[in-house]
Amino acid sequence: MANIPPHIVDDIMQTARIEEVIGEFVSLKKAGSNLKGLSPFTDEKTPSFVVSPGKQIFKCFSTGKGGSVVTFLMEKEHFSYPEALRWLADKYGIQIPEEKPLTSEEQAAISERESLHIINEFAKEHFKKNMTGTEEGKSIGLSYFVERGFRPDIIEKFQLGYCLNSGTDFTDAAREKGYKLEYLEKVGLVKTKDDRNFDFFRGRVMFPIHSVSGRVLGFGGRTLFTDKKIAKYFNSPESIIYNKSEILYGLYYSKGDIIKYDNCFLCEGYTDVISMYQAGIQNVVSSSGTSLTKEQIRLIKRYTNNVTILYDGDAAGIKASFRGIDLILQEGLNVKVVLFPDGEDPDSYSKKVSTSELENYIKEHTQDFISFKADILLKDDGDDPLKRAELIKDIVHSVGLIPDSITRTVFIQKIAAEFQIQEAVLDSELLKIRKNTLAKEFNEPEIRELPVEHQAVETYPEFIPEFTETATGVRLQPEEFALIRLMVLYGPLATEVMALNEHGQMEETEISVIQYICNELEEDELFFDTPVLAKIHQVYAEGLANNELYRSSVLKRQEDQEIVRLVSDIEANEHEISDNWYIKHHIETRKDGDRLKQAVPQAIYAFKLYKLEKRINEIRQALKNDIQDEEELTLLLVEQVTLEKIKLQFTKELGRTILR
Repeated sequence: MANIPPHIVDDIMQTARIEEVIGEFVSLKKAGSNLKGLSPFTDEKTPSFVVSPGKQIFKCFSTGKGGSVVTFLMEKEHFSYPEALRWLADKYGIQIPEEKPLTSEEQAAISERESLHIINEFAKEHFKKNMTGTEEGKSIGLSYFVERGFRPDIIEKFQLGYCLNSGTDFTDAAREKGYKLEYLEKVGLVKTKDDRNFDFFRGRVMFPIHSVSGRVLGFGGRTLFTDKKIAKYFNSPESIIYNKSEILYGLYYSKGDIIKYDNCFLCEGYTDVISMYQAGIQNVVSSSGTSLTKEQIRLIKRYTNNVTILYDGDAAGIKASFRGIDLILQEGLNVKVVLFPDGEDPDSYSKKVSTSELENYIKEHTQDFISFKADILLKDDGDDPLKRAELIKDIVHSVGLIPDSITRTVFIQKIAAEFQIQEAVLDSELLKIRKNTLAKEFNEPEIRELPVEHQAVETYPEFIPEFTETATGVRLQPEEFALIRLMVLYGPLATEVMALNEHGQMEETEISVIQYICNELEEDELFFDTPVLAKIHQVYAEGLANNELYRSSVLKRQEDQEIVRLVSDIEANEHEISDNWYIKHHIETRKDGDRLKQAVPQAIYAFKLYKLEKRINEIRQALKNDIQDEEELTLLLVEQVTLEKIKLQFTKELGRTILR
C-alpha cells in the first residue's frame, strides 16, 4: 500500500468526508438524505450524480461510475490509489509515517530514483535560467522560440530552456551542486568520452518531458545548427524513471481538457503540441517523434476512448503511419483523422489562422479511418481493380482488429455501401481476419476472463438478484452475486439456522450471515468463478480467520477499486430488487433484512445448485467424446449419477422446477 500503514488508511477514510471532497469539484444540492449535482464525468443537463454522506459513497447514473471518496479522486484526477490517499491525508492534516523500515536495497532504489528526479528538476531550472539570464541564451535560445511565435506565458508554462554551447556549463554546475556523475550519466544529461565529461544537449533548446503528475522524466533537445550531419533532435535515454514508450508529451498539461472534451488530438512533435495549446486547442499530446506504442494508447484510454490523429500535409510518411491507426483500433478506441494542407503541420498551420478557423478546419476535415485510407491509397490508382481489392482487404483487416462486435458490424456496413460490395463477402473476409487475430491474442501470456454461460435454470426470484453486470461491464453470475450481496448488506447481522447441538440433536441457533455463508462454502470447498466476487469473499474469509466480522466500510477501504465500485453499487441499489419484483409481477415482498432466516439458506442452496449444474454439464460434454479409457468413463458416469441425486435434493429444498 505504498508504505501507508493500514491504521493510517483507516484514519484517512474515517476522517475524509466525501461530500466535502466532491464539493470541491461538483456543485452539490440537497436531495433528501443525499446530495445531487451534474456529473463531472460527462456533459449532462439533468443532474444524475448522487453523493450519500451517510454511506460515504457516490454514484454517477449517467456513466455507471461509483465508489468511495478514493474512487472519486482516482476517476476524476486519475490518481493512483496511494496518490489519492496522500491527497486526502494532506487535505485533512493526517501525517503518513513509513509503515516499516526499508531494507538497504529498497532505500538505495528509492534514493536513486529520487536522485534522478532531483537532477532532472535541477536541469530544467538551469536550462530556463540559461535562456533568460545569459546573452547566448537570449540571443539564440529565446529568440528561436519567439521566432516560432511562442508567447512568453507559453514558454514559461512548458518550462522551455536552453543548454549553452560551451560543452561543460551544465556538467560543471551539477558537479558543483554535488550531484553524482553516475546519476548525471544515467539520465543522459552528461556524457563521458576519453575521460572527459561534457553536456549531452549542448547548444540545443530544451523541452522538458513530464509525467502525468508533472515530474520531469527526461528532455528533448533541438539543435539550432543547420549542419545535416547533426541530428535535429536528441532525446534523453531510457532510465528507471523514463520509458519513452509509456510517455506522451503534453499529457501533464492536457489531461483535464481531454477528459472535458472526451477526445485526444494526437500529433507528432513537441512544437505541434505547444502551438496547438497556444491556439486554444489544449486536449493535445504527441508521441514525441517515436512510433506510437500500445502503452501510449492505453495511457490515452485512461482519459478518453476517442483519438483524432493530426497528420502533416506531407503525405510521404502517412502510409507508414497506418500502423498507428491499427494499434489504436486494436486497443478498442475510436479513431479519426485530420490531414492538414500540403506543406503544413499542426505547428505551422495553427499560427497562420485564428483559433476559430483552426477549429473549423479540424471539424470540416475530420474523417473516419475508412475514408482516410481510401483517399490516400486510391489517390493514384483508384481505377485499378486489383489495387481497389487490396485496399478493401486492408480496410477490412483494420476493422477486424476492433474488439467490439457491434462496432465491427457498423464499419462493415459502411465499407459495403462505399465500395458497393456485398456484406456477405466482407463478413467472410472479416471472419478469416478475426480468427487470425484471436489466435495471436490467445498465444499471448495473458489471463483472459471468459463468461461461463448460465445453464437453463429458473432463478429463485425472491433472493437471486437480476442485477448481473457491473458498471464496468463485468458479467456477474446471479447465484454468486446473491451471496456477496447478502454479506455486504447484512454480513455482521445474526440469522437463525438449524444446527446439531452437543447431543446430536437439531436445534435453532444464531450465527452471523458472514459466518453462515463462509462456513458453508468452506465445508464443501466451493469457490466463486467471478474474480471480483472471489476477492470480496476472500476479504470476508480473512476477517473471520482473525475473529472479525467486517462491515461494508472495510471493503470500501480496499486498494482494489473494482471491489469498492461493486460494493458501492450494491449499497446504492439496496432496495432496487424488491421494488422491481413488485413492479414486474405485482407481488408484495418484504425487505431482505426482514427475511434473512429464509434468504440466506435459499441463496446458499441456489449457489450450490449452480455449481452442481455446471459440473454436470461439464461431465455431459466430456461423455460426448469418444472415451477409450473404461476406468475414466466409469468414474464420470458415477460422478454424474451422484451429482444428479444431490441436485434433486437441492431442488426440493429450493421448491422450484428445473427447466430441461
